[in-house]
Amino acid sequence: MKHHLLILSVALFLFSCSSKKNRKTEEIKATPAVIVQHPDKKDKPQREKVNINIQEKKVEAPKEIAVELPEVQREFRAAWIASVANINWPSKNFLSTDEQKQEAIQILEFLKANNFNAAIFQVRPSSDAMYKSDLEPWSYFLTGEQGKAPFPYYDPLEFWVEEAHKRGIELHVWLNPYRAHHTSGGKLTEASMAKKMPNSVVRLKQGWYWFDPSKQSTQDHAARVVMDIVKRYNIDGVHFDDYFYPYAEYNGGQDFPDNDSWNDYKKNGGTLARADWRRNSVNTFIERIYKEIKAEKNFVKFGISPFGIWKPGYPAGIQGSSQYDQLYADAKLWLNKGWVDYYTPQLYWPIQPAKQSFTTLLKWWESENTMHRHLWPGINTVGKRTAEYSTEIVNQIAAMRNIVPDSKGIVHWSLAGLIKNPTMTRAIFEGPYQNKVLIPRTPWLNANPMLKPTLLLTAEKDFVFAKWQHKQVDQVYHWILYCNYGGEWSYEIFDPSVTAKQLAKSKNGKKLLYVAVKAVDRLSNESPYMAEKIK
Repeated sequence: MKHHLLILSVALFLFSCSSKKNRKTEEIKATPAVIVQHPDKKDKPQREKVNINIQEKKVEAPKEIAVELPEVQREFRAAWIASVANINWPSKNFLSTDEQKQEAIQILEFLKANNFNAAIFQVRPSSDAMYKSDLEPWSYFLTGEQGKAPFPYYDPLEFWVEEAHKRGIELHVWLNPYRAHHTSGGKLTEASMAKKMPNSVVRLKQGWYWFDPSKQSTQDHAARVVMDIVKRYNIDGVHFDDYFYPYAEYNGGQDFPDNDSWNDYKKNGGTLARADWRRNSVNTFIERIYKEIKAEKNFVKFGISPFGIWKPGYPAGIQGSSQYDQLYADAKLWLNKGWVDYYTPQLYWPIQPAKQSFTTLLKWWESENTMHRHLWPGINTVGKRTAEYSTEIVNQIAAMRNIVPDSKGIVHWSLAGLIKNPTMTRAIFEGPYQNKVLIPRTPWLNANPMLKPTLLLTAEKDFVFAKWQHKQVDQVYHWILYCNYGGEWSYEIFDPSVTAKQLAKSKNGKKLLYVAVKAVDRLSNESPYMAEKIK
């Protein structure tokens, strides 16, 4: 018995030694903490680190696959959506909340289906609001009664922003900075800003009410309205149109009635001529708005769509009205100074004749674009409902691409010229807009670099299932999915909600070799790519 015990003891000793020896080469993920009972502190166990010699296995990171991806096409494709006089939305001022929402979704679906990527939505037609505002009343064009909220309650601008972004469409808010009451805006009520700010507003002979642009109270109020929207809504841009000082016909052809503010200016030692003083008031306001938007949200773009002619004779041979002398809008100065992120001169004339030529005027505006801002002209899509006119619009888009090659873009006046004219829509969609594109980058606006997305491929019998995701998913506004079949790359642009796709293993007899993905931020900047080789 003792002999057997001796053999067993020797075996246990040898096993223990072997075990200790082998333990030195095992991978240990963490150093254990061992509790040791000290004789003088029996009731207080202490943690004591035990040094163990660890030999860790080196795990090599997967090698990144380097590929050369094609450049993605870019172009700003927008339509103006007018709420004034119920031109585009809502179609009537007595629609229910559900009917308003349904119309909005139909518009956005139409834009998405025809490869548009931006909507310029009029939220302040005449010192009123298509959104919840503590500064101005609900619009007559929304509910048929100024100051009356939609029922059941919702915030139309909040709805438009959310639904546009779901579809990968930028939402720019369009405001008229000085119009206080529109002639089609119903009876002037106590809710109107013309009543609430009577010392800042004048009545024009044709029934319009207009804020005096040279009054400080006007500028302060309009700036508060703009910044209220910028702060509270997740918009992509702020947009002013061509209404600064009003067109002369709004006041029966007579001069703007601003004697009060002009006399105050002279009494306080003003030395500018009256026309220069008016222009300076508008200049000061435009510069202020641009700087205040950038200080609050750098990524929100500021755009203006001035009347298409700065002055007759600029360039030589051009005839027509002068916004410089009649609207007191020095639109050339604003572009020269870079007080905008994009410029949309309203070039509503055909390429011929030369006296008001789309191409001649666009070339002139491009020559004045010394700060290299986006130059995205406005075109008159409404025009005529003929095949010839549709061809004219397609030719204007082609001409724009040649004249402004580095930052292409067009804004269509208006949505009605597309939705109500299938011939026009088909000509544009089957021609210049047949492919989905990204909006041009805005490199002078700072943006934090995006991280690389992750890409997971699962191979099945006849297809590969691709899934992608991003750590900063709230910053993703588009995805770009690239596929390489037989050595040729192609890509698709997806809305932010699309994060997977089934890919055929072969297409047109060509084998799927690589898949890659990028994320795109709200300023249209691309992230680094993640690529995988098909095994």
